[in-house]
Formats: sequence, C-alpha cells, structure tokens
Amino acid sequence: MATAVQKIALSSSRDIPLNKLMLSQSNVRRVKAGVSIENLAASIARRGLIQSLSVLPVLDAEGNETGMFEVPAGGRRFRALELLVKQKRLAKTAPVPCVVRERDDVILAEEISYAENADREALHPLDQFRAFQDMRAKGMPEEDIAAAHFVPVQIVKQRLKLASVSPKLLDAYAEDGMTLEQLMAFAVSDDHDRQEKVWEAARTLGRSQSWQIKGLLTEGTVRASDKRAVFVGIDAYEKAGGYIMRDLFEHDDGGWLQDPVLLDGLVADKLKAVAEEVAAEGWKWVEVALTLPYGATRGLRELPGVALDLTDEEQVTADALHEEYARLEAEYEDCDELPDEIDARLGELERALEAFDDRPVRYDPADIAIGGVFVSIDAGGALTIDRGYVRPDDELPIEPEASEGPEVDGITSAEPEALAVQRAVITIGGQPVEPDDEEDDAIKPLPERLIIELTAHRTLALRDAVAQHPHVAMTMLLHKLVTDTFLHGGTTGCLHANVREIFFPIQAEDLKDSVPAKTVTERQEAWKQDIPTDEEALWNWLDQLDDTSRMTLLAHCVSYGVNALYERPNPHSGSGVSEHGLQVRFAQADRLARATGLDMVDAGWRPTFGNYLNRVSKPRILEAVREGAGERAAQLIGHLKKGDMAREAERLLADSGWLPEPLRLADLADDQTGEASTESDTGDAAALPDFLPDDEDDAPADEGDELASIAAE
Repeated sequence: MATAVQKIALSSSRDIPLNKLMLSQSNVRRVKAGVSIENLAASIARRGLIQSLSVLPVLDAEGNETGMFEVPAGGRRFRALELLVKQKRLAKTAPVPCVVRERDDVILAEEISYAENADREALHPLDQFRAFQDMRAKGMPEEDIAAAHFVPVQIVKQRLKLASVSPKLLDAYAEDGMTLEQLMAFAVSDDHDRQEKVWEAARTLGRSQSWQIKGLLTEGTVRASDKRAVFVGIDAYEKAGGYIMRDLFEHDDGGWLQDPVLLDGLVADKLKAVAEEVAAEGWKWVEVALTLPYGATRGLRELPGVALDLTDEEQVTADALHEEYARLEAEYEDCDELPDEIDARLGELERALEAFDDRPVRYDPADIAIGGVFVSIDAGGALTIDRGYVRPDDELPIEPEASEGPEVDGITSAEPEALAVQRAVITIGGQPVEPDDEEDDAIKPLPERLIIELTAHRTLALRDAVAQHPHVAMTMLLHKLVTDTFLHGGTTGCLHANVREIFFPIQAEDLKDSVPAKTVTERQEAWKQDIPTDEEALWNWLDQLDDTSRMTLLAHCVSYGVNALYERPNPHSGSGVSEHGLQVRFAQADRLARATGLDMVDAGWRPTFGNYLNRVSKPRILEAVREGAGERAAQLIGHLKKGDMAREAERLLADSGWLPEPLRLADLADDQTGEASTESDTGDAAALPDFLPDDEDDAPADEGDELASIAAE
C-alpha cells in the first residue's frame, strides 16, 4: 500500500508593531561593508514593505512569551524601517508584516537567516533590461526610472539600448550564446538586420570579439572626430538628415556618421561658400582642397602684407585678457596642480589672446588682382585660408579695366562634384584601394609610388634632423664641396649643395601634417621674420650674426638640399638618376640618419591602413605583423580578407615601432662594406634593396593627382 505524502505546514503571519521587534543575534549577515540601508529605506518609502520579516518570539527565564520578537531573517529590512522612524517618516508602532516561527522549531534560526540570503536568485541581466523597457513603454520617463531604482540616468539609457538589440541576438544572449560585452558592441547600431548579418559574419570569420563586432558594424562610416565632420559640425550634419551611431558603453569620440555621401556634400557646399567669399575680395584665383599637400606653394611668390592694427575696443579687450591671465597665473603659481575650472579658464584666455595675435592682413589692390588664395581644412577640422601667392604666369603686368573700382571675379573652375572627387581620393589616403584578389605567398617588391611616398617622409625627417645638428650639416656640406673640388665626383649623392630644395611630386596625404613638416615650416617662418628682404641689408645682417646663429641658419639652409627620395633609375644618360647614383644617395642618407640619430618612429611615422598596409600584398602585411607583433598575432589575422587584415594589422602594429624597409637604416655591416663602392664613380654599383619595384612589373606612378580648385577668371 502506498505511503501518504506528509503535507508541510507553513508558519502563520501577522502584523506586529515595529517597537515590538528587535534584531536577533542569530542573523548571519554581520559584515556591513557594501550593505546599503539608505537605498532600501527609500525603496520601502516608495513601494512599501515587499517582503515580510521572519521572527521568533522572545521568551523569559520561565519560557513564557514576553510580547517581543527577534528578527533572525530580514535584519536589513528591519534596520531600514528603523531609519524611516528616525527620519520621522514612519511611526514607531507601525504594524510590520511578519512570519512567526515556533521557538522550539527543529530548524535553527541561523539556518533560516542563511537560507534567506543564500537562496535568492538575482534577475538575469536581460530581465533587467526588459523591465526598464516595459516601464518606459508605460510612460515612465528615463529620469524617473533612474530615480526609482537609485541608478544614474546613463545606466537606464544603457539598459534600454541593450533591450533594443535584435530579438534574435537577445535570445542568443539569454541562452549564453553571446557575452554581455558582445551584446554591448551590437548596441552601437539600431539596424536589426545588419546586427544579425554581422553576428553571422563574425562567427564565420572568427571575429566575434566585441571590438571586432563594433568594427564590422561601423565599417563604411565616418568618425565624428574626422576633420570633415569637425569642419561641418555635428549639428549641421544631423539637421541635414544625417544619423550618428553612438556607443553608450565606451568613449566613442562623438560616434560614427553613417552617411559619408551626405557629409561630403556638406563639406563641398561649405568650402564653395568660403571660396566665393574669398573670391569677392578681388583675388584672381582661389584654390580649394580638403588637404593641401606639403610644398603646395613651391614656385609661388608670397605677397607682402601689412597686419591691421587693433582697434581701440580690441586693445581694451586684449589688455583685460592679459591682466586676467597674469592675475590667475600669479595666484596659482605655487599650486602643484591647477583646479579644473582655472585650467579651463587659462586655456580660454590663451585661445582668445592667440586670436588677437592672428591679425587680418591688408594687401595692395594691385597685388590682389594677380594673386591667389589657398582654402583647405587642417588636421583638426579648422578652416585654413592662406592668402597672397602669385603664380609665375601671373607676374606679367595686368592692365586694369576702366571702372569705378576693382571688379570681383566670379568662381568658375570647381563645382561640388570636383570637390567630391578630391575628397574621395583623400578619404582613401590619396590612392585607389588595390583589389582584394587572392594572392600567392610570395613577397613581391613594394609598389613604386609607395616607395616614393615613404622616402619623401624620410627625406623630410632627415632635413629636420640635419637642421638641428649644425655640426653634421657643416660636415656634410664640406664633404660635398671637398669631393667636388678634389675628387671630381660626378654623382650628386644625397646633398644638392647649391642649395636647391627638392620637392615631392608624389606624397602621402598625411605628409603635410607630419611632425617633421610642422617643425620645418615653423623653423622657416621663424627665420623669415628676422631675415631682411633687401640683398644689401641681408649681407650686412649675415655679417653681424653671431657664430651660433650662423651655424644654426646654415644647418637650416643645408637641410633643404637633402634628397633621400626614391626615383626610377634611368639606364640611359641624360636626365634622372642612374642605379649607381641611387645607391650612393641611399648610402649617404643612411649615414646622415645615423649621424643625426634619426628614428622615423620618433619622427611620428606609424603604419596605417592608408599610408602602407592596404597598399601592399597580404604576404607583406603578415610579414609586417610577424616582425612587429609576433608570429601568434600574424596567425590570428592570416585568414582575413585583405581590407580586414590591413585594419587589424594597423591596430596590432600601432605601438610596435615597426617600420617598412624604406624607412629603416640599412644594416651597418653592409653599409660599411658598401660605402667604398658607392663613394666612387668607378666599378659596378651594388644591388639595390629587394623592396624596390621591378621595372617590368610596376608601371610609373600616375602623377595626375591634382588639387581640386576654384579659380576666379
């Protein structure tokens, strides 16, 4: 016969006045760190007591009930109720729902207390996200949700964002098929279809880490920190209908702009409007580009202009700013660290004073009639207008037309479409992206144009290094002069000692913004302020210059003749450089780099998607990662397509100090053994490095890339 199942009996419950309750010594929660009574009290005040207390009657010495009850389970709730009494928000005798257990129960009070704390199951994070979503759907504002649950509004926004991810991905997360970090990465996008496709692709490609998922979701977008976005402004982009993807969980530099075509159109319109305003000043031409290349003003005569004096009102404002800056500087002179508000104010004052220093310049109307202006955007997204340059063809006298005043020329030569084409080139680093064809494992020579760009970077860095080492510059100059005088060398080598500046017909877009470019330009401008423009006065000025300044100026001038550029050797006599001459140039460039201590990593060059990695074959990308980040890193990206491989390689090599062959110093032993053969014009030249292109495989680089321009007729 079956045994009947014994039914359990639940303890009775009743309301007990709060002043009849006391905390039990059997309560196992004794560590108070991290336990918040205040938040629980606020919750009870808002929602009431959600969970009853578990109590035992207090007995006297004879075993009789005293009317008091101790609380072994629910001590935190009891203390929260006591806090509400202390705050006069609850009466001392308020009835408290309690479950009353028998004093002689075989289950110990400590077991009850432990079970109450240990048997609780926290909500799955997805249930939390959906709970917030339901509250908002029923009309509860995000601020009220945050206040009700004692969390910052940002936490509410984050949880609501996670709850809005594709239901398919939420199901995967609920079944532990996806981590919270991965789900957070998907929250960057609001497109459920794209989220699902990226999830499938990420698992197929083995790119399921959160940062890789985010990279796939933001592919084809433009960072809000991009100079185009900064130039146009996020507000203008959104007002035009553009959408911005934001990451609520990590710093995202303002997010990602999803519509690059719209952004480029806004950039073109704004640049064209600026060009029209500048042209209205009467200039003959206005040349516009997103980025003007280094040396864009070569061969042009710079017009002298007169800076306009400050008005009386401007002078008063400038004096007040100087006075405030000096006062704050003196007041906080002894502080190790400035308060944030003072530091911010000093920065504002510095920018305001710099604006006064950058005075408008007045030009002669006759010069304006033959001169022109460059309009571009700098690396930080600020508009740059460089006025006052005359092309050689415009130096001829111009007969003014009979009129009452200078007629403003119209803008005719550049339409928005032309600017868009130029931007597209700049966006991809000035080069078309090579097709992602299946490649063999052979390490092929570097493309000729890439070598020219890399050696342009090195040449500019060498110039900067030479200018900072007068002793090396003097030695270099004397070496060149003595060689020409006594050894009658027929090879120009690395120094053009006349001195003729070597320009870069082919260059990467980032050359202008490189550290050496800025340093060389600043040094040139500093000397230009001091050097007289009259030839007779210049002689007297040089004659009276102290020896240190003379050496520094000599080093600066000599540096402009440095040429470490690669160019295709010309096997025939005439123009160009021979293979032997190119070898001499490279050997001398290496020697110069050693003498000046030049390191291209210190000079600011880093391998990026645009300036190297997407310009070479997949085997070369893997070779670079293997050398810079190790074999394991190369194996991790070996299965990727070329574009993805190049992007991952940029991240892996960011701080590795890796350099491609054209930017490295040649092996010292090889250089020492080859020096004798390259210093003489006799004998066969040593073989050029393996990274140089094969004449049969690589056609000459296209030099037709020109600035988009707006010219007044």
